[in-house]
Amino acid sequence: MLRWLFAIVIAGIVSAFAVLLLTGEYINDGPVLVALSEEHGIHTGDFFVVTGWAAALLSEAGLLLVGARTRG
Repeated sequence: MLRWLFAIVIAGIVSAFAVLLLTGEYINDGPVLVALSEEHGIHTGDFFVVTGWAAALLSEAGLLLVGARTRG
């Protein structure tokens, strides 16, 4: 049970950082690919953020599943 709590906390922190990177401005934004409004859009750098977020959550899920198999 504690293992799942830790996993939820990690997923929440990684997701919060991803949202901050997607909604804020940073040096590697890149050009706008899709304009959502005059002030917001999807940049090329956003794909790296989403890819990193997905890799972190998939790695976490893999650790949880491998841990469950070795114990059970």
